[in-house]
Parts: sequence; C-alpha cells; structure tokens
Amino acid sequence: MGVETRQPRDVARRLADRARTIKSARSDGWRRESFTLERGEARAKAREWFDLYPKAAYMTEIEFWRELEDGRIEFTIRRLPSAD
Repeated sequence: MGVETRQPRDVARRLADRARTIKSARSDGWRRESFTLERGEARAKAREWFDLYPKAAYMTEIEFWRELEDGRIEFTIRRLPSAD
C-alpha cells in the first residue's frame, strides 16, 4: 500500500495554484461597490458616482439593483479603472 508523502513545497505550490485560479476568476477588470440606502440617498449616491466617474471614460453603470421590503434600495455600481 503506497502512502503519499507531501512535502511543504508541494502543499505551498498547490495552494498558490488555487489562489491564482480564484484570483483570475474574480478579476474581470471592473471595480464594484455595493450600497443599501433609502431611495433618495441611493439616487444621490448614483449621481455622485456618475459625476465622479463619467460613463464615457469609465463605462460606469448600475450593475444590479432591487427594492428591499423596507423600501431601501440595494444596488451595485461598477466602473472600469481606465482613467485612475
């Protein structure tokens, strides 16, 4: 019966490979930020982002939004870091 022995370098290599895989899957180039705000505050935050990061330069957009049961708005806004 063969027993597989693992050297610390083997474990380290496997963990580094896994970390690279996870990081590359998540890094699609977009910068995202999520908020949960009252309706008026959500509008103001979105305007702030579009003023700070114009769509023409950053491709800023509301990626996801929904109204919660308590009336607050949950949304994710994304942009490219192209002009940072």
